[in-house]
Amino acid sequence: MPVVVCAYGEVGHAGLAELLDLHADVALVVTHADAPGEKIWFHSVAELARSAGVPTILPADVNSDEAVAAIAAVHPDFLFSFYFRQMMNARVLALPTRGAFNLHGSLLPRYRGRAPVNWVLVHGERETGLTLHEMDEKPDHGDVVAQHRVPITRDDTALTLTRKLAAEARLLLREAYPALVAGVAPRTKQDHAASTYFGGRRPADGAIDWTRPAEEIRNLVRAVTDPWPGAFTALRGRKLLVWNSETRRVTPGGPPGTVLADPDGRVLVATGDGALELVDVGWEGGVRESGATWAKAAGVVAGERFDVSPAA
Repeated sequence: MPVVVCAYGEVGHAGLAELLDLHADVALVVTHADAPGEKIWFHSVAELARSAGVPTILPADVNSDEAVAAIAAVHPDFLFSFYFRQMMNARVLALPTRGAFNLHGSLLPRYRGRAPVNWVLVHGERETGLTLHEMDEKPDHGDVVAQHRVPITRDDTALTLTRKLAAEARLLLREAYPALVAGVAPRTKQDHAASTYFGGRRPADGAIDWTRPAEEIRNLVRAVTDPWPGAFTALRGRKLLVWNSETRRVTPGGPPGTVLADPDGRVLVATGDGALELVDVGWEGGVRESGATWAKAAGVVAGERFDVSPAA
């Protein structure tokens, strides 16, 4: 029962690893070449496939004639997409005789689209999950085969949450793949009226707007902190990356963006409804350090103001 796996990233690696452990007949792996300039912090799908002796291709376009021919040549029963970064057209989706399935990092129909792990944190969600669903030509649109819920703690970052999702992906596939093979996996139509969709995120989307509530800014920081590009602000014309932060209950001593006096030496910044402590920061191109260490070295004083919403 030949299987084609299209996968990339940490969750993609986990998905492929689980299918291999389940002794699935993975006949071909389709993955991406690492993008120049991207910080590669996750396990390599290509390396895992090659170490398992699985033929592997890295096409620029999965819908190209060459990629389609390579997939068709193994006569797949199933095709799985695990965090693969390209949409597949009808020609590709028609190749597996028993279906094409995508593993999406949210509880569909909510958070369809790109970067769900970041968006759920930006919005302060307390729960997310994984959905295995049939693929059609619309993003994250087909019938649901399996769903697992994953709690989000207040201290989760995009990195810790991705790792939770990777671990949960293995558990989901451990249940769902044998059911698919046996022909007993359920199909549940999504409630399309309840769907939400979010697009991809850019580094520029990490700009901090100090007029927003402190908790909202904190959520942005943890949604895009290292190894993502980071939330940022600007002081004295220089870009400052904020890697970790915490809300503080203090009486604002100035308009949003103002550095507040603090007897404990913390770097507190006025927000739209209170204050945010800059726990870990770093000048663009510089080192990450504690807010207090940074402020002392930079000579930051109470009353200075960060740009309310800096340009990227």
